[in-house]
Amino acid sequence: MNNKMGETRHFSLSSDAPESAEDIIHVVYQALKAKGHDPIMQMVGYIISGDPTYITSYNNARSLIRRLERDEILEEFVRFYINEHER
Repeated sequence: MNNKMGETRHFSLSSDAPESAEDIIHVVYQALKAKGHDPIMQMVGYIISGDPTYITSYNNARSLIRRLERDEILEEFVRFYINEHER
């Protein structure tokens, strides 16, 4: 039997893991695109339904998107849209 069973194991997330909503959305978008999906439609499906299977697990995208509340994602989209179209 392994003598290390009672020891606490430590792990850390990569320090280059995206933290901001903007960065997470970008990583998820790129992962969906890389897998041949329509990223916009997949993200809309996720926002509307809350079903994480709309997001690929490739490149840890599904785990990342679940760090955000759906309203946070929508807020980021609206903020971006307004900033890009402000007159």
